[in-house]
Amino acid sequence: MSSPEARFLALSQGRRFCLVYRPGLLPDVARGILYVHPFAEEMNKSRRMAALQSRALAAAGWTVLQLDLFGCGDSEGEFGGASWKQWLDDTTAGMEWLRAETGSMPALWGVRTGCLLAVQAIRGMDPVPNLLLWKPVISGKRYLQQFLRLNVAAQLSNAESAARVGTQQLREQLGRGEQVEVGGYTIAPALALGLETSELVPPSMPTRVAWLEVATGATLDLSSASSQQVETWRAAGHRVDVRVVEGLPFWQTQEIAECPALIESTLDAVGMWRQ
Repeated sequence: MSSPEARFLALSQGRRFCLVYRPGLLPDVARGILYVHPFAEEMNKSRRMAALQSRALAAAGWTVLQLDLFGCGDSEGEFGGASWKQWLDDTTAGMEWLRAETGSMPALWGVRTGCLLAVQAIRGMDPVPNLLLWKPVISGKRYLQQFLRLNVAAQLSNAESAARVGTQQLREQLGRGEQVEVGGYTIAPALALGLETSELVPPSMPTRVAWLEVATGATLDLSSASSQQVETWRAAGHRVDVRVVEGLPFWQTQEIAECPALIESTLDAVGMWRQ
C-alpha cells in the first residue's frame, strides 16, 4: 500500500489540507468516502484510528479523502475563527472534489460530531450518499454542554459546583457574542451555536447507514438514547446496520489507542452496501 497523497484544496477563507488514500489496484467500481473528523481534541485522539481505517478501506478498493476542516489540523485559518456553516461548506466541497475524482457519489464517514456534519451536509443531495457513523453524537446541545463542563472542571480545583459556575460563565460569554477558551481551544459563538442546534435527524430521503459503536464490558449494547435514535431512522425508511464492538473509546483515552475490531467490522459493514 502506497503512502497517502498530501494536497491542499483551495476553498473559501484559505486552503484545506487533505490526505488522499487510493486503492492499490483499480477497483471494478470506483467508490469514494469522505472522512469528517470529530471536534477539538477528539480529532487528535482519533487520527491514528482514522489512518488505520483509511488504509484498510483503500486496500478494499475505496478512495478515501481525509480533510482537515477550517482552522483544524494543517488547514489554514484559526480554530477560533471557525463557524459551523464554514465546516458544513468544507464538507460539501470535499464531497464535490471526491465525486469528480471517482465519478460516483461518495459516502460520508463521520466520527462523533463529524456525524452531525455529515448528516446535515447530505440534505437535498441526489442520490443520497451512504453514511458510516462511528459513535455518533446525537445531540449537539448535550455534547457542547458536556464539552464545556468537562474542560472547565479539568482546570478547576473544586469539581462539581465550580464546574457549573464556570460553564454558566462560558455560556454567558457566548451569548454576548464573545469567544471563549476551553481546554486550549478558542471557540467562536458561530461555531458553538451551530453545534448546539445540531441534531442527528434522519434525512428525508432514505439511504444505507452503518452505525458502529465501541463499548467495554461483558454486554455490548447500544445506549438507550442511541437505540431510540436508530429506531427513528429505521422508521423514516433508512436501512441501518448497527454493530457494537469491544474496545477502548479511542477518541477520549489519555494515550492514543487502537480498536482493531472496529476496523474489521467497518470493512464488513460497508461491504454490505453492494448487496
